[in-house]
Amino acid sequence: MLFSRGLAALTFWLFFLCVPLQAEFLYKDDVVKNPNFTKQIETVGSELKAKTGVSLYLVMVRDLENNQSISDLEKQISAQTDGPTVIMTFVELQKQVDILARPTSLYKDFNKAQILNPNATFIGAVVSSILFARSYDDAKELLSNSGGTVLPILAERAKGEDIVKKYAVGMFNGYSDTAEQIAASRGQTLSTSAGSESQTFIDILRAIFYGTILFALGRYVWGRYFKKKRAE
Repeated sequence: MLFSRGLAALTFWLFFLCVPLQAEFLYKDDVVKNPNFTKQIETVGSELKAKTGVSLYLVMVRDLENNQSISDLEKQISAQTDGPTVIMTFVELQKQVDILARPTSLYKDFNKAQILNPNATFIGAVVSSILFARSYDDAKELLSNSGGTVLPILAERAKGEDIVKKYAVGMFNGYSDTAEQIAASRGQTLSTSAGSESQTFIDILRAIFYGTILFALGRYVWGRYFKKKRAE
């Protein structure tokens, strides 16, 4: 299976070794629970903090407490941190991802809408606008954003252990993207980001994901055309 083979190649360095590490930037992880995943997050987070003074935390929980929103959880964690803070949160059972920045002026250092966009490419945005837009404004909004680095991966199908690996890849990719943007906004570059291997695999996933959508859309349009022809 292409997904399994590509995922294995990308995450080899995440899962091959299990090196115990005291977590700081992986603030909470009830989902992946892999020491080497923790190590990679800590490496990126530590370099970002050293070069920019910004703490980027990743929070991964199974579910929220009763009547708690993802925003409530982020605000609760933010109250326990010091200095410029960005919190990326993933709630597994609700399939929710969010990013909170404190102070709010930090939002200018990264593009939250792009990072959390469900469309990885402009082609994907076009397809989404065709399938889901109910008005011109909806289509315009869908077309104005693309380049998502988290949700397109989380949307991929996986089974068994690959589900957890998918979560690890998606959240590490989004975490790295956020870190790189914050660093770039302050004239810095990171040597510990996802790198070209991750980007290549993500591009493969994007091609498969949106190729499938376009194929289904083409079959639908073609079927409607022939149905209309036969009716005539």
